Amino acid sequence: MKITFAEGLAQAIYEAMAADSRVVLIGSSFMGLNMTARKLMEPAVRDYSDRMLVTPISELALAGAGIGAAMCGQRPVVDLGTGSFIFQAFAQVVNEAANIHYMSGGQSKAPVTFYCLAGMRGMGAAQHSHRTQAMLGQVPGLQILTPGGADDAYQLMKWSLLKSQNPTVFICHSLLFTETSELDPNEPMLPVGRARIRRQGSDVSIIASSITVPRAMAAAELLEKQGIFAEVVDLRTVVPLDRETILKSVAKTGRAVIADECHKSFGVAAEIAATLAEDGLSFLKAPVRRVVVPDVPIPFSQSLEEELTVSTEKIVAAALQVLGR
Repeated sequence: MKITFAEGLAQAIYEAMAADSRVVLIGSSFMGLNMTARKLMEPAVRDYSDRMLVTPISELALAGAGIGAAMCGQRPVVDLGTGSFIFQAFAQVVNEAANIHYMSGGQSKAPVTFYCLAGMRGMGAAQHSHRTQAMLGQVPGLQILTPGGADDAYQLMKWSLLKSQNPTVFICHSLLFTETSELDPNEPMLPVGRARIRRQGSDVSIIASSITVPRAMAAAELLEKQGIFAEVVDLRTVVPLDRETILKSVAKTGRAVIADECHKSFGVAAEIAATLAEDGLSFLKAPVRRVVVPDVPIPFSQSLEEELTVSTEKIVAAALQVLGR
């Protein structure tokens, strides 16, 4: 069946709550300001309101409550709202949740899911457009999930709520809510930490995650009209990072374009480029190209933001460049 990204999230949350009474929702704006998407949460609100906590706005307190609940045997998902709001909870997410298992000698664990809507969504400006996956990827002990398709929105969220044994940051992008994918709920989930080959190709590998996945797919379609066959690698997760699949794809195509919404310096694309330099240099027929956001604050002006956006057209241009076109 075909579902939207928002439907996948809502269905995963509902099914997880139905399957395990320990799943608790802390917060109430999982779909942000998208009223159409918020209606998809109504079945969960109707059937499991006793496990949904509408809370004051205090990200530090919410994260702490979720960590404590997880340590006591619950499986909470904490809605931190806009991605940059996680900064208000950094002490809890980065210095508490991530370290509990290690510093207790494995005696304690905190399978809490921190959910946030991150990314450049249009007029979010410098304080509401952060993409935090690169920052959080620097923290041992955290899992960073960045689905780029509706199928993975469903599967990764359900896995995080029911199966994960570690603190997880689930980074969603509001511009993905209407994207659709085919989903077979009975099909085994691709393991967490394994990238998905969204499209097979032989000429260039386009490596993407989150919002850049549908843009990479659109770029591959445009490239095919020019006789260029691009392989699209959807990372699905930043931590764990599937270096093996990345290297295997680039070994096949000989060229790599990395599409990532983080800033250019110290971003996810920089880490992948370093991996290719260290372990895949002999595969490369051309230098790696990164299609990323310049190292500047995100402006409020929509036209200026569009100049910084990792667009389909920029991905196409980078692919043509590595092909010498």
